Amino acid sequence: MTRVLVIAVAMLTSAAAMLPASASPRVAVPTGDITIAAASSLTEAFGAIGKGFRSKYRKTSVTFNFGSSATLETQLEQGAPGDVFASADTSTMDSLHGAGGLRGRPVLFARNRLAIAVEPGNPKQIRTLADTIADDVRVVLCAPQVPCGKYALEAYRKAGVDVPTVPTGLTAKDTLSKVSLGEADAAVVYVTDVEAAAADVDGVRIPAADNVIARYPIAVVADSANPATARAFVQYVLSRGGQATLGRFGFLPP
Repeated sequence: MTRVLVIAVAMLTSAAAMLPASASPRVAVPTGDITIAAASSLTEAFGAIGKGFRSKYRKTSVTFNFGSSATLETQLEQGAPGDVFASADTSTMDSLHGAGGLRGRPVLFARNRLAIAVEPGNPKQIRTLADTIADDVRVVLCAPQVPCGKYALEAYRKAGVDVPTVPTGLTAKDTLSKVSLGEADAAVVYVTDVEAAAADVDGVRIPAADNVIARYPIAVVADSANPATARAFVQYVLSRGGQATLGRFGFLPP
């Protein structure tokens, strides 16, 4: 009986070895179009990540919708097209998750910090958050309902500075542009935004004791028309290459 079993196993092994290569299980290669709804502070980094993703998966196409995390969350919740959502804060992502707008749980992929953007040469000699509210300084902040606005107000509170009513921008990019266009003397935005606009503004460091760490989560949208490729994009952002790209643009690891 034992000999019969040995012969049977040998025959099965031989037959398996003769199967064509096409009979082996294959991992599906991402294809098709996806739309990424991402916080405006990710514009430069995700632009580079998108190029890397398309280079790896040549049958894909990536479209970006950059904007305020709060605005993007509202759009997605109301049915706007999107396959991946990358937010600049966890509360906005949690809102979409709570509304049933995500496939699975979001995962953190990066962190960021705040800095003060000033005109080249820092003519107002701004050194601290308190300096930004001096009578002769025009400061602009992100709107309080968007992540960079919430973080800025938290930083001022940590620094013991009362913030008067000031002009606001809808996104970090919009807020920083007021300085680069000469419409404001200072803006509190992300370090990554200051670095991206280094040709047009200077940056003033905010001490760690007063600074706020922004945490960026990412997830596949529940109504994604291409969830397989959307998941592949998320994995690419989390990969060593994706993380290296984020670091090159000034983001901290998650």
